[in-house]
Amino acid sequence: MKKSHTFHRGPMLLAGCAAAALCVGASPARADRDPLQPNTLIVSTTTYDNTTGAIAKLRVGTTLPSTATSTAQAVAGNNYVTTWNNASVDPSFGVTSAITLLEIDPVTNAVQGKIKVPPGQVVTSFSSKSEGSLHVTGTANPVLTLVGYAGAGVGAIDVSNSNAVPGQDPTDPVSFGFGANYAFPRTIVAMDAHGKFSYTPTIAYGGDNGRGALLGSNGLYYAVGNSNDGDASTFGPGNGTNPDVTETTGVEVVKPINAANVQVKLPAGNSAEIDPLLQFTVKGKLDKPGKDNNYRGIAEYRGALYFTKGSGSNGIDTLYTVSPLPTVASAPQATISIVPGFPTDFAKTTGGNFTPFGIFFANPTTLYVSDEGTGNATDASAHVGIEKWSLVNGTWVLDYVLQNGLKTTDTNLTGPAGQYPDVTTVGLRNLTGAVNSDGMVTLWATTATTSASGDPGADPNKVVRITDVLSAQTATPAVQAEAFQAVIGPTYGTVYRGVAFVGPAQ
Repeated sequence: MKKSHTFHRGPMLLAGCAAAALCVGASPARADRDPLQPNTLIVSTTTYDNTTGAIAKLRVGTTLPSTATSTAQAVAGNNYVTTWNNASVDPSFGVTSAITLLEIDPVTNAVQGKIKVPPGQVVTSFSSKSEGSLHVTGTANPVLTLVGYAGAGVGAIDVSNSNAVPGQDPTDPVSFGFGANYAFPRTIVAMDAHGKFSYTPTIAYGGDNGRGALLGSNGLYYAVGNSNDGDASTFGPGNGTNPDVTETTGVEVVKPINAANVQVKLPAGNSAEIDPLLQFTVKGKLDKPGKDNNYRGIAEYRGALYFTKGSGSNGIDTLYTVSPLPTVASAPQATISIVPGFPTDFAKTTGGNFTPFGIFFANPTTLYVSDEGTGNATDASAHVGIEKWSLVNGTWVLDYVLQNGLKTTDTNLTGPAGQYPDVTTVGLRNLTGAVNSDGMVTLWATTATTSASGDPGADPNKVVRITDVLSAQTATPAVQAEAFQAVIGPTYGTVYRGVAFVGPAQ
């Protein structure tokens, strides 16, 4: 996702290890061939599993962890179709599940391989729809990165709102359920070109979720996410959290540890939030600390970081940037800016005209941004889909939005646990792309959905594809004829989260 590539069918070249630290002690993902082959689409997916962990014992009346006194009782058991109704009594309800990486042929859509991220090391939260983004850095020796929870295992409940460090936030809503010494470090996972995994645990995103991370061109990790699900309301040590949940969120710069497993002690000062005091004032009042820095998508392009905010009802939902790439030492002094031409209105006052998510630069003057479509009526009608922006005299201008064929409804989603409610696509989340040799650009994204389920994040969603005329700046008849097509899904009991395209070896 970091840079554009020419998309063509080429030789399947084997790539070497990206860095020595990524290859020590970790076990290979596959035995038959190396992953991250050139010209391959990688998709992160997870499947609901109620056979192990706390979820296996969940019944109506079971005490749920995410309440101030841990006394709320489950209103549904562990049936895939109905268990998400527990969100009505437990807003943090979620179930950890294993992460699988699919290798997909971008031409035929055929699944060529599956790689399981070791669940004994990290897992994801099944219904946390903003998790699981993928990023590939490099072409000759590519490295794929993502973020997960360490130490939770499969089938744990409410991990996505847990502390990242033991005893971090006494007001965290799941602290009573897990106990004072619990913690599930949000951990950056790196997979090298030989399929070997390594792990960098962090202190970030306590009280909420890490969403994605990329390996910067300078060798540092950059992660995005959210935090502060408790009652902490001020910056600094006076808010009762340690480390401060309002300053271990947003965009984090992290020194790679790249251990063979996550059972390592975190070095002091290993990470820092970029511009931790970014906080907006709306109608004379400050937004909730940390929530202004509630970021979702991230990309590096030409030595600058770009990241989106599109949820949370705080701050400004838009595209941000910081340049040059900060270090851990310089991160607190770095300045976050809104990219010229992108929205500057407050989500609290407009209701969200834009809900941006993924980012893909096709070239220095062409940028695609996916929109989830979960803001106000303007967002749902005019901005949902993939927005195409062009750089004109130093300011980005919205050319048009790709929407044709996107809003569909999937019915008859039936499986072992019964029929799931109908699922309607309302927008897009994570995004990647490839520039083709014929002047076209192919874009892939994961869908955002709505349904009668208790949590749409658990909906079976899809990966979709569309091809756009790269040079077009207006919605010509050729552009209007472009339409989204399903690559994979919907699949009962499964969700698709991240997409990344591995370009040709160079």
